Parts: sequence; structure tokens; C-alpha cells
Amino acid sequence: MTDPTPSPDLLAGYRQAPFAEDCAPRRLLKLFSGKWVTMILHALHMSGGAARPGALQRNLPGLSKKMMTQTLRDLQTAGLVERVVIQTMPPNVEYRLTALGQRFIEPLEMLYCWGVRHADLLQQLGQHPD
Repeated sequence: MTDPTPSPDLLAGYRQAPFAEDCAPRRLLKLFSGKWVTMILHALHMSGGAARPGALQRNLPGLSKKMMTQTLRDLQTAGLVERVVIQTMPPNVEYRLTALGQRFIEPLEMLYCWGVRHADLLQQLGQHPD
């Protein structure tokens, strides 16, 4: 694994306003802004990098078929997921993380692990009196 701390020169542009609309942090947050994007990527990762649509839907309660299909299409367009048709009778479809998708899993999993370790802090969100 590479050193997660970028050089100070690389971060200089992200430490002061104005923050360009096309800067890397904003592009990353936009990519992950869809409600189901991170959950689908996480579910694929936890399934060994690939899963059939039915398995994804069972692993993500509340995810409608329509939303799953749209999110998977968006992830395909972004290059994070590929749709593979398996030539069986009847044909099956499987979604797989691409090499790029595998790279995006690392920071996503770090965030998920942080959430698990700090569940008590997350529990406090929205519980403060006005």
C-alpha cells in the first residue's frame, strides 16, 4: 500500500479557497454523492468483487430494482463497475468491480471502518436539542 499522506505541495491547492469546481475532492464527493453508490461498491467488494443483481439487492435492504439498475449504470459509466453476461442457459448477468473500482474501495473501506469504530458519534447526529 502507498503512503496515504500526500505531499504538502499536492495539498496546497485544497487548503485555501476558492475551491475549483473540478478539483479532485469535489469530483470524488460528487462521485460518491448518490445514496446507493458507496453501498453497492461496498457490497460488491464484500462479495469478492462480483455479484449478481439478486444478491446485491438481498444484501442491501431498501434498494429498489430501479434504483439499483440506475446506480449500476452510473457506476459503469464512471468505469468503476462492469456488467458481464455469463453465457449459460438462461444467460446470467454479474456486476464486477473494475481495476479502477478496486482502487476506489480503499478509501471507501477506510471510511466504513471509521464509521464502525465511531458508531457512538454517529448515533449522536441529529440528537442535539435546538
